[in-house]
Amino acid sequence: MSKESFKGLYARTKPFMFMIFLQTSYAVGSLVTKSALNKGLNHYTFAVYRNAIATLFFGPLAFFTERKARPKMTVSIFLKIILLGLLEPVIDQNLFYAGMKSTTATFASAMCNILPAITFVMAWMFRLEKVKMKSLHSQVKIIGTLVTIGGAMIMTLIRGPKIQFPWTNNHTLHHESPVNTMNTQDQIKGSLMITAGCISWASFVILQAVTLKSYPANLSLT
Repeated sequence: MSKESFKGLYARTKPFMFMIFLQTSYAVGSLVTKSALNKGLNHYTFAVYRNAIATLFFGPLAFFTERKARPKMTVSIFLKIILLGLLEPVIDQNLFYAGMKSTTATFASAMCNILPAITFVMAWMFRLEKVKMKSLHSQVKIIGTLVTIGGAMIMTLIRGPKIQFPWTNNHTLHHESPVNTMNTQDQIKGSLMITAGCISWASFVILQAVTLKSYPANLSLT
C-alpha cells in the first residue's frame, strides 16, 4: 500500500476509530461509576469530582490553544453556555447517576447508545433535521434509529445464560445478584431518571451544535 493510499484510508477510518474509542470509554465509565455508587459514593459528589477533574484537564488546553481563536463573548452566547451547563453537567449527570444507582450499568450503557436516536427525533420535532420519506438518506436514518432502539431494548430486557470466566466460581454464579434484590419500584424509578437524563443530554447536543456556530472554540466551550 502506498503512502498516499494509507493516508486516505486513515482519513476515512479515523472517525470510526474515534467513535469506537468513545463508546468503549462510555462503557468503562459506566462500570466504574456503578462500582463507586454501589460502594456508597453520593452521585452528587461524583458529578462534582468528574467535572472538576475535567476542568483541570481541559482548562489549560483551552487557554493556550485557543487564545487567538476565541470569539467575543456576547450576552446571547453567555446565556446559551449557562443553559448548556444546566442541561448536561447538572440535570443529565445527576439524574443519570441517581438512576444508575437503582438499575444496572448495562441499562445505563444501553440508554447512552440510543442517545443519537433521541437526538435525531428531537431535532426532527424542532425542524432542525430535515426528513424526506422518499429520500434514501432519510430512510437510512430512520432505520438506524429503529435498530438502535431495538438493540438497546434487547440488551436491557433479555437475560441470557450466565457466562463463567476463569476467575469466577460456582458461588459467584449462583449468588443472587444485586439486580435481583432491587425493588421493582426502584428499578422503574431509576429507568425513568436515566431516560430523562438522556433526553436532557440530547437537548444539550442540539443546543451545543447551535452554539458552536456562533462560538466555534470547542475546548473553550467545553
